[in-house]
Order: sequence, then C-alpha cells, then structure tokens
Amino acid sequence: MKPENSKITIHMVSSLDGFIAKKDGSVSWMHSTDSYNKGIELTKEYVSNFLESIDCYVMGSRTYEHAVKLGWPYGDTPVFVLTNRDLISDKKTVQFLSGDLAKIVANNVRPRYSNIWMVGGAMLTKEFLRLGLADSINITIIPIILGNGTLFFDYIGKEQLLHLKDVTAFKDGMVELWYEIR
Repeated sequence: MKPENSKITIHMVSSLDGFIAKKDGSVSWMHSTDSYNKGIELTKEYVSNFLESIDCYVMGSRTYEHAVKLGWPYGDTPVFVLTNRDLISDKKTVQFLSGDLAKIVANNVRPRYSNIWMVGGAMLTKEFLRLGLADSINITIIPIILGNGTLFFDYIGKEQLLHLKDVTAFKDGMVELWYEIR
C-alpha cells in the first residue's frame, strides 16, 4: 500500500502528434524556437525550483542511455532504471532494477519517496498506465509535427479517465498539460 503523500507522475515531452522520438531515436527536435507572447518565461530559476521538488526519477534503460549521452539532467536526485540488461553507472544515485514492476514500485519507490517522476520511455509508460501505478500525467507538447517515430504510448488495453489539473503555456510555444488519473 502506498503512503498517502506518495505520488507518481508520468512525464514526457512529445510532438503535437504524440511522438517522443524520431524513427532513428533522436530527440534533437525537443527545443522550441517558436514564440508566444502570452506564455510564461521558462527561466533557469523556474526549472531549478521545479526540479528541486522531485524526490526521485524512474526510467527505462533507453531513456537512461539518452540522459547520459545528453549530459545527465538529474543531478544527485535518486534514479531507478528499470532494465533487464546488465548496465553500470558511475553515478552513486543510480540504481538498476529488474523484475515485477508493481513490486518494484511498491517495495523500492513508493515507501521512500513522495514526489516520484516516471520520465520514460514508451514501453514503461504503457506498463505504468496498464497496471494503474501512476497518479498523474504531465506532458509537455513541443510545437512540431514529426509524422512518425516512437509514440508516447499506444494501445494500453483499457480506457482511462483523466482530470485536467493544470495547463501552462510558455513563451517558447511549448504547452504543458497536467492530468490526474482517475
């Protein structure tokens, strides 16, 4: 049973048509050059304050490998990488886990952390939704249509009602949608 204050948020950055990576796996398109005058400024302070509120991250192995390649944005915040591969890390805050996802979440993640962010990838997102392990979805839409690639999630096998918690439009044209999973 999860502690009352423990919340898991699925977070993803997506194109408007729902893709999280191009067919070749690249994510170079994830920076907006658009402008929207009514939006809020995405400053370093805004990002820093937001990141400080997150207690730990959960991700799949491909997301982990992308993060290492792109410069590791997670600092010293604990990270659980779910994988069946033998991976190693020079980061003391990274722990590799495999096995039953529901048990990993119940035994390793929820009892120790309150604000938990699942940050990728597509297969892991689908399993979190299918198993009912997430409390909310936070998706940032980049103003681009990719046309193909890796979908955020597809065919989870069940209907899922959502409740809109918040919407934020940024000056660079990105829009963040935050839904509570019912």
